[in-house]
Parts: sequence; C-alpha cells; structure tokens
Amino acid sequence: MLLMAFDSTQQALRAEMLLDYADIENDMCPTPKEITAGCALSLEFQEADLPEVKRIIKEERVDIHGLYSKEDGHYVNIEL
Repeated sequence: MLLMAFDSTQQALRAEMLLDYADIENDMCPTPKEITAGCALSLEFQEADLPEVKRIIKEERVDIHGLYSKEDGHYVNIEL
C-alpha cells in the first residue's frame, strides 16, 4: 500500500472523490505522526495504481503534501 498525504482536508476529500470516480480502491486514514502534514487525513491505495494516481493528481491539479511508501517500518517519500 502507498499513502498520499495532504496539507488541507479539502484536497484530501477531493482526491478521494477523484480516485473513487476513477474506480481506484482507496481508504481514508489518519496521517501517520512521522509525516508532518497540514491535514490529519491521508489516502491509502495499491501500488499498482500509482501511475493512474499520478496522472489524476497532475491533470486535476490536486495539491498534495507527498506520496509515501512504507519501508522497514518507516515512510519514504516517492517522487512525483
């Protein structure tokens, strides 16, 4: 699973709606404490959906704090 963090609740809810519309399975969850973001909500999604998620973020101009994968128990930023 990958994690998308946000700086605003509005952008988190917008991203959730866009991913739902694109039939990309996602789950809203609390932003992990080790990720310093302005919003307490994040979205989890399958790594296989990353190319489509990146496309949606760019085309729809969704403001995100970052994309993260969990490696060895720690979150690592993924470049857009």
